[in-house]
Amino acid sequence: MTDPHYLDLAREKLIVALDYWNVEDARKLVRDLGDEVSFYKIGLGLQLVGGNELARELIAGGKRVFLDYKYYDIAETVQRAVAQAAELNVTFLTVHGVASIMKAAAAGRGNSGMKVFGVTVLTSMDAEDIKEMGFECDVEDLVIARAKKALEVGVDGVIASAREAAELRRQTAGKLLIVSPGIRPSGSSRDDQKRVATPSDAMRAGADYLVLGRPIYAASDPAAAARTIIQEMADALE
Repeated sequence: MTDPHYLDLAREKLIVALDYWNVEDARKLVRDLGDEVSFYKIGLGLQLVGGNELARELIAGGKRVFLDYKYYDIAETVQRAVAQAAELNVTFLTVHGVASIMKAAAAGRGNSGMKVFGVTVLTSMDAEDIKEMGFECDVEDLVIARAKKALEVGVDGVIASAREAAELRRQTAGKLLIVSPGIRPSGSSRDDQKRVATPSDAMRAGADYLVLGRPIYAASDPAAAARTIIQEMADALE
């Protein structure tokens, strides 16, 4: 039987993606999951249909919010936008993993408790995709390079596939938090993800937080799916 401490720790590390286009669908999932989940990601799909208001609701209800808007703009705009996000009391926020943008985001975060993460390479991308973007290197090399810049400019962590987590942690001496999307339980569909890992593999590789969407919200019983994933994470942590 798993130690309850590790179940609680795993539950803290699970972030459920509210990947919807309608805020009412997102609210329903939150109700269905109840106390099983305490941390939610709000992305671009909800941004213009009540995403910020939903973030306020979740925070007021004692939940943590990861605002995954991946800010990408000139430095002053990014700094001001990040400062506004900090005023919402969100827990995590993403920006593109470009040094100047991450530096501006770190300044905008100020002394707030919000953590800023640089997006390294999307888990829906592979070597061919980054080559098309003009990067003549392996995906892992680009992830590590951007992570080192993130550490240098003072953001709190990076968004990276669990496949790169172990090497990333080694290369940055464990000084960055790692949030890993592209997590799929064994036997489930990859959908649009190209660089995936199971919850247990991701935990063992050194990811600090895991983001899961479809394996939970598309399940016939989302709360049961979340419990199964939390159990797998806890077993890997124990």
